[in-house]
Amino acid sequence: MLHLGSAAASWMSSLAVLPHARSGSLSWKRELAAEAQALASALANQKPEALASAVSGEVHRRMADFLDGIERYRQHPYRRGLESADDAPRVLWQEGSSRLLDYGSGAADGRTATALFVPSLINRAYILDLSRDRSLMRYLAASGMRPMLLDWGAPAGDERHFGLDEYIAGRLDAALDAALDAAGQPIALAGYCMGGLLAMPAALARPGDISSLVLMATPWDFHSDGQGDIIGALNLPLETIISSMGVLPVDVIQALFAALDPLLAARKFSHFAKLAPKSAAARNFVALEDWLNDGVVLSGGVARECLLGWYGENLPARGRWQVAGKAVHPQRLEPPTLNIVPQRDRIVPPESAEPLSALIPAVETWRPALGHIGMIASPRAKRSLWRALAAWIKARQPEG
Repeated sequence: MLHLGSAAASWMSSLAVLPHARSGSLSWKRELAAEAQALASALANQKPEALASAVSGEVHRRMADFLDGIERYRQHPYRRGLESADDAPRVLWQEGSSRLLDYGSGAADGRTATALFVPSLINRAYILDLSRDRSLMRYLAASGMRPMLLDWGAPAGDERHFGLDEYIAGRLDAALDAALDAAGQPIALAGYCMGGLLAMPAALARPGDISSLVLMATPWDFHSDGQGDIIGALNLPLETIISSMGVLPVDVIQALFAALDPLLAARKFSHFAKLAPKSAAARNFVALEDWLNDGVVLSGGVARECLLGWYGENLPARGRWQVAGKAVHPQRLEPPTLNIVPQRDRIVPPESAEPLSALIPAVETWRPALGHIGMIASPRAKRSLWRALAAWIKARQPEG
């Protein structure tokens, strides 16, 4: 309903501004001034009734395409079944809702590069194992590595009161112990999106256990593109929701993401409506959309620290973010580090992730022409990123 309402309001506003567009009284951005003038000239010779009718027809067509795409998505037969498959990853460790999944052979081998991947707390971990042919974990395993994935799970019971300390100094630290015991040597630590921020304090606290650190679309400067202003304006209502419910609900999180591009869902589903239902493209769309809609609540402590501390106060970039009482300073990272900054990322803009490259001593920066999710789930990611990533981690594997 959020996406439908946003699309309807945006498209219907075209009717409301028609008189102003014809008169040239609309306020346009400077870079759109030439297009605005051309539009005003084109509208000058149009009959108002005919123009309003044409715009109304276009709004109706777009809404119909959007609704058709949503219905086709709801009826599509694809269902993810990797959790129950014969080649499902082995659970190496579990505590509460959190699990460590082993995608390798399970055998300790000093010649095998082991990497522990840390995802975000906001979305499900299986974006890194989305489907059989769109799985970074399975790709790395097939390339001769031993990838492991920390699945945070959904907070339940006492976990609903967790803050970042409990997740990083507690759960991640314990999962790292289990991964090190299985590998028998230092391992690579990789964080995706928010997971990069979670992995960084672990790499700082245990440099001897980490052979290399990979940061994938990891935000650092949260005020680089104005997103902090949005969160700042919502500080009071967000705090009210968290205080009254104890968590930040999925619907609120989804609304915050939708605000980045209110018409994104309309464009996606309208395009999906034109795909052949049995095509690989349609199946991949459903797989990704299912993941996007399978969100988890954020515990109250995490929500406050991330939204109000990171986005609101920009604590990381200001050098004031602490985990377990210790400041998180990328300048003190010892392991060789790879900072992957996707250039088409709209969730973590390059301006937010790029500052880490200026702070970390032994850093290498890659800037693939991919998006935030595309770097993990697009068909181009295998050849343009995953292959090189596997080689980079292997080259920094200690001698067995």
